[in-house]
Amino acid sequence: MHLNYHFLKFLCPEVDDILNGLELITCFSQHRDELVLGFADDEHSHYIRANLSPSNTCLCLPKDYKRSKKNSVDLFPALIGDQVVCVRVLSFERAFRIDFKSNKTLLFKLHGNRSNILLFDKSKEQKPIALFRNELKEDKNITLEELEKHLDLSYDEFLKQNGKASTFLPTLGKIPRQWLKSHGYIEAELTTKWQLMQEMIDMLNAPLFSIAKEDYEYQLTLLPVSAPIFTSANPLEACNEYFQYAVVHQAFEREKGLLTKQLEDQKKRTEAYLGKTAKKLTELQNSAPPSQIADIIMANLHQIPQGTETATLFDFYQNKEISIRLKKGVTPQKHAENLYRKSKNRKIEVQQLQKNLSEKEEYFLQLEALLEELTTIDNFKALREFSKTHQLSAKSKEDQTNLPFKRFEIDGFEILVGKSAKVNDQILRYYSWKDDMWLHAKDVAGSHVIIKFKSGQSIPQTTLERAAELAAYYSKSKNESLAAVIYTPCKYVRKVKGSPAGAVMVDQEKVLMVAPKGPVSP
Repeated sequence: MHLNYHFLKFLCPEVDDILNGLELITCFSQHRDELVLGFADDEHSHYIRANLSPSNTCLCLPKDYKRSKKNSVDLFPALIGDQVVCVRVLSFERAFRIDFKSNKTLLFKLHGNRSNILLFDKSKEQKPIALFRNELKEDKNITLEELEKHLDLSYDEFLKQNGKASTFLPTLGKIPRQWLKSHGYIEAELTTKWQLMQEMIDMLNAPLFSIAKEDYEYQLTLLPVSAPIFTSANPLEACNEYFQYAVVHQAFEREKGLLTKQLEDQKKRTEAYLGKTAKKLTELQNSAPPSQIADIIMANLHQIPQGTETATLFDFYQNKEISIRLKKGVTPQKHAENLYRKSKNRKIEVQQLQKNLSEKEEYFLQLEALLEELTTIDNFKALREFSKTHQLSAKSKEDQTNLPFKRFEIDGFEILVGKSAKVNDQILRYYSWKDDMWLHAKDVAGSHVIIKFKSGQSIPQTTLERAAELAAYYSKSKNESLAAVIYTPCKYVRKVKGSPAGAVMVDQEKVLMVAPKGPVSP
């Protein structure tokens, strides 16, 4: 109800007592959708801080406010030096006005995500001469008179409206309407509805201002609540306190919540990876090596008909006949050679899986420790330090939504990862330099990965390997235990005219064998 007429009618007299007779000495903005006005005389100074963000419009009136030395702009210069003569709420409207001695008026239109501040010069014309939020073009046609409303709150008018609260008293707002509904207003008879309406109006006319939290959001209410965070009989105190909760605390809790979710998601994915990898490792360790099938094939080459795809051969390891599948177009001898190579690679694969499990188990413990540490943080400074120390960002996902590629930072090097075949081409054409390093999973479809060149610095092997892990992860080799990734400077990567999106020709490439790892890995 912080934007509600029933609150503003108590707040405005308090503001009038403070500002009446003071001069406007400064008016500026240093944050998007926020206007700061400073008033003073020889003895006193007061400020209005109006946050008109569409997602969270609210006001506060501090006694002091420090202006930034940069990134701020002066606004409404015609009002500077003008003296306040009156501050009053508009009748039954979510708006109030500050009238100045020069016959100018500053209107605070507090219409939720359409909130704005308008400057009027009554000596010239009825419509505003300047707006704070210029994108709200319809506000250019507003007049002060049209906003003022005169409501008939008599019993006869109530009966005429058939007890419909939204038409009888349209200024109620969400919280009073919920109160009526919770007290059976919708199903009640007209006489009972009238009694409930009068009871609620009486509470709104003699309120205790309270701040409560509901569904992760802070609310200012004039109605009784069971467990308020803050209560006051002073509307100015309530206004300032609500600003702290709605803007400062809520922003902190939102950022902390995003970081918590980010870590919990990483923990969940790591836990799933541990289970999947442990199962695969067990299967590899308990299953017969491919070299045994190769031995059987080589011992029985003379019995395998040419061109056959399935052969029944004697397995001297198990002392029984087994059916062995062969690859079409590949000789049995060549197939056996491939199995010998695969068996040799299995040892490497088992070692790599054991290494991956060890690293992931350690990472899982790190995530648990980070989440425990995060629960103890209760202020922005500590939260930002926590984010910086552990290279976390609650905004990273949002920042990437408008980019044609994913962006990471590894050891101080910027890494770009294409999101599609078309974007792969765009990265090479518009976002890479000849000395940048290009990586791609070998012989499979996948994203182009670019390590941006840094003057005077060579790319560390650890950075190259981590980028290769990303290249493998964002490819068809994602589910392999080991994947081959090729890399070369961008100057050796070229697009052939007429080739499909993402297809390139590569020279002087080298190969790395890595385990695919996504961005959640340490």
